[in-house]
Amino acid sequence: MKKLVICALFTLQALITFAQAPGKISGKIVDAKNQKPLQNVEVSVFNTNLSQLTDISGTFNIPDVGPGDQIVRVRSTGYKDQVLPVKVESGKVLDLGTLVMEEDITSEQQLSLITITENDLGDDNSGSDNTAGLLQATRDVFQQAAAFNWGQARFRIRGYDNEYGTTMINGVVMNKLYDGRPQWSNWGGLNDATRNQEFTMGSAPSDYTFGSILGTQEINTRASIFRPGTRVSFSGTNTNYSWRAMGTHASGMTKDGWAYVVSASRRWAQEGYFEGTDYSANSLFASVEKRFNDHHSLNFTSIYAQNSRGKNSPNTDEVTAIAGEKYNSYWGWQNGKKRNSRDKDVAEPILMLSHYWKFNELTSLQTNVTYQSGTVGNSRLDYQDARNPDPTYYRNLPSYFTSTYLNGVFVGDQYPYTTGLNPATGVVEPGYAQNATFLNNRQIDWNFMYNANQTTEDGNSVYVLYEDRTDDKQWTANTILTSQLSENVGLNAGASFRKLKSHNFQNLLDLLGGGYYKDIDPFGTGDQEQSDLNNPNRTVREGDTFGYNYNLMANVADAFTQFKFAYKKFDFYLSQTFTRTEYQREGLYRNGYYPTDSYGKGKSVVFENFGFKGGLTYKITGQNYLVFNGLYMTKAPTMRNVFPNARLNNFIMEDAIDERILSTDASYVVRTPKFKARLTGYFSKIKDATETSFFFAEGVLEGEGSDADAFVAETVTHLDKKYMGGELGLEYQITPTIKILGSAAYGQYTYDNNPLVYLNQDAAATPDNPNPLIAYGEANMKDYRLPGSPQQAYSIGIEYRDPHFWWIGANGNYLGDNYLDVSPLLRTQSFFRDPATGNSFININDDRARQLLHQEKFDNFFLVNLTGGKSWRIDNKTFGFFASINNLLDETYKTGGFEQARNANYRELDQDASSGTPVFGPKYFYGYGRTYFVNLYIQF
Repeated sequence: MKKLVICALFTLQALITFAQAPGKISGKIVDAKNQKPLQNVEVSVFNTNLSQLTDISGTFNIPDVGPGDQIVRVRSTGYKDQVLPVKVESGKVLDLGTLVMEEDITSEQQLSLITITENDLGDDNSGSDNTAGLLQATRDVFQQAAAFNWGQARFRIRGYDNEYGTTMINGVVMNKLYDGRPQWSNWGGLNDATRNQEFTMGSAPSDYTFGSILGTQEINTRASIFRPGTRVSFSGTNTNYSWRAMGTHASGMTKDGWAYVVSASRRWAQEGYFEGTDYSANSLFASVEKRFNDHHSLNFTSIYAQNSRGKNSPNTDEVTAIAGEKYNSYWGWQNGKKRNSRDKDVAEPILMLSHYWKFNELTSLQTNVTYQSGTVGNSRLDYQDARNPDPTYYRNLPSYFTSTYLNGVFVGDQYPYTTGLNPATGVVEPGYAQNATFLNNRQIDWNFMYNANQTTEDGNSVYVLYEDRTDDKQWTANTILTSQLSENVGLNAGASFRKLKSHNFQNLLDLLGGGYYKDIDPFGTGDQEQSDLNNPNRTVREGDTFGYNYNLMANVADAFTQFKFAYKKFDFYLSQTFTRTEYQREGLYRNGYYPTDSYGKGKSVVFENFGFKGGLTYKITGQNYLVFNGLYMTKAPTMRNVFPNARLNNFIMEDAIDERILSTDASYVVRTPKFKARLTGYFSKIKDATETSFFFAEGVLEGEGSDADAFVAETVTHLDKKYMGGELGLEYQITPTIKILGSAAYGQYTYDNNPLVYLNQDAAATPDNPNPLIAYGEANMKDYRLPGSPQQAYSIGIEYRDPHFWWIGANGNYLGDNYLDVSPLLRTQSFFRDPATGNSFININDDRARQLLHQEKFDNFFLVNLTGGKSWRIDNKTFGFFASINNLLDETYKTGGFEQARNANYRELDQDASSGTPVFGPKYFYGYGRTYFVNLYIQF
């Protein structure tokens, strides 16, 4: 009976298909200024897989279009989109005639204002930056506000970390396997070459991948889709770089079936917005396509983007009060030039071969093979048996003297600020704090370190500059099938395999005038001193590997299918995915702390994950829609969290398990010729997340008393997070030249449980305890706010577009509810225990404890931005400029910050905080003040 029903359904579908023969849509696209045909304009039919690029004469002819009401979208980068409601008759050709495309002069804003806000909260070698939002906004007014107006304040869409978004080039996922985030620097400076992009929002369907909860960004570098011509631009700004020069040429498809695109750029600055932040970046791009016939094309894409930038430091309020918001402790003068000790250097070229197979007008298959290699290095100073060279080291600050307890009695408020404890005599002396080193020497003293290295007894360096280095080699192969199965049903399917070998090590960059450096841990004893017991007591020189040395390997295979159904009143989709992930570490050193669990290959760990999502669009009318999306998926923890102490051993965090992600959203969408709006409500939960953070601490947390620097790994497991809120985007064309825009985001992002906290302490390693992972139990994190982004953001703007191709816009933005990143360790029960005895403190004041552990909320702030531009058409050449001023009122505001866990118990934190200028207070990042961007360009 079941088989009969199925056969009957297929028969009915066949009868309907034969009864209603498909129609065709044809037309021609020309430029509004010169009436010349436009090649490679994308013409597509909404809610189907039917699309076509215009040929060299600007014409298109889309067959197999279902009869009835349809919506045709015409779009090309640099032009205004056109959306046309049409009625297709069965078996007939609908000729749309000549369609005129007008230049979108505001697209220059998208090409010019792609700036990455880098989050330096993590100083490890993660290899990728945690960015505020998408690289480039879509035409959705809310996403434009998020990227261009709120991005400077590190606003995150829906509060999600960007590991929950998927970034692709030609359908190949570019998110790093180490931490799940894309490395934006891999294609930085190639704005023209990466301008062909497609976006999805949240868990909405993508034609290329299953995705996650933040959405997808697909960058298409196929040479034949670029509009033929040449573009040259030059820019000046005062943000992270000062100058940018860029040139791009696209040939278009020639008669013999070849197309190519080449692009190059350079960005540089002696000093960016913050002190000592040098910048140098060179980028090259080439894409070549050979079209063999109407069914087969081969495209080769190569990208090389080299980037070197000086980082800026997070600072305590005490340091900022003395030195200002632009202060950066990472640099110092050397031979009359500013030299930054914390440079990030990235060079990871991408080679990609893509085959496009068009079976017919309804079905196509794209297959890619990609190889990416290269290096990521983060430099810093190291020292042995010498004083800490950091100018903001706590012993160099006035608070070290004025925030002191003498015999258990606080003396800081009994004397003027310039009075403090002389640690050499143990006596409070007037004027002593005035001699705090930081007051007179606020930068790194390079000359002192060179002199120290040149006067050692054995000729060795006690100070060196090294880098935490990652050399990745990754192969990716994937294939993506797109098919219009019937008039109403479309299919997307894909499979991919990624294989990574990541070499991680310390690389000695500069001996700073000394002869050699000892490859030892000066704080270890006996064998613990040795970085490699297989080669003990090494001496290293520039270019040598030392400290740690290991490989991380990963194999990831995944597949997805997605069915789209389109009907007159309803569209819906169903998608599913499966992923298998395998990780393994291989130690290349036998570390002295972990002689039995550091050398050679450790055991591999495998995660198998799945996901389901679906959505529904109800068409109230042709201009009003209701949209619903829902997703449930599991996600493997990243390598960063599976190997919490990968630098030294093969230990696997068994408590790092699959994340479980649940998300839903609902939207009301209005699209009329004058008014466009989207109102969205969303709710998401992430359960069983694992987060590992790395930091240096003076001394250990159990058994205080040592001033030694220790590299600590803190891992938080079984962490739940909750995200809920609403989004609103409005756009109204008041007159043909004046448009107003408004956007709003209101969210509440919180920790949703009390997770478990573990701390790795290398000094506690023994033969009986080879992996000294200390369990601190639950951290009382529930209902604390998630950090990293304002949870409220509002924008209102106005834009004037003159018919003579100039425009100007202004917007005001209010951002608030941004919170400090709190320390889980401080919220465990160990906070109330004396580390010397292990017993609970007596006479704890509950109100004081709540005050100490209260999460800081940053001040709300208001930003005003101005933008404008003009273009001229002269002898088939377009000349133009774009300019912007951000934060016109020069508002000072904090974009992020984190608690220091140095004072990890109630007594010490209470004493430190009571001084008013705590030695180990939170550290903060600040946003840009008033900045400008000017871009001049010519295209022909």
